Amino acid sequence: MSSLALFVSGITAWLTFFRKGALKATQPTTVFLGPDGLNNPLILVKNNKVYLRTLLYSTSKRGHLVESIYVSLKRNESHQNFNIWVYGEPELKRGSGLFVPQGGVTFDHHFLLPADGANFDFLVGNYQLTMYARIVGNKNKIQLCELNLSMTDKLAQEMLSEKTGCNFDWSPDQNRYFGHTVQR
Repeated sequence: MSSLALFVSGITAWLTFFRKGALKATQPTTVFLGPDGLNNPLILVKNNKVYLRTLLYSTSKRGHLVESIYVSLKRNESHQNFNIWVYGEPELKRGSGLFVPQGGVTFDHHFLLPADGANFDFLVGNYQLTMYARIVGNKNKIQLCELNLSMTDKLAQEMLSEKTGCNFDWSPDQNRYFGHTVQR
């Protein structure tokens, strides 16, 4: 009987203290593609970004320490990483580490283009947005989510204005995103 109790205690200790678990993200309810600072009249230069809101959570009691997060955006043969991560609400902070407990954390995540002169225009087509994270002490990236977005001709035409972006809202009943433009 005591051997069985010791075995059960060992399994409980492994499940609560030693198991690494996985870092996960919920389905983002909103995704924005467009110029940074759309709601800030002081920003005059168009610099495209990707914004999304999601819950990050850990499947283990220990939680996870995230070193960095970035998104990869693909349209047909075009591919661009948005690797500058800024998060928070209401005050934004440059992403440089985030502890994600089992209960999770919800933030606004902004992803900007690198400062190497790259530019990525949002044109007509089907987009594949993939969100990756890197855990402290792990050399491999983890795929958190993969989304499919469709930029119609109408949306792309409206986004030609420097003060216009596109919001994609998740429809759980239809299991897809619907886009609409927003202006400053």
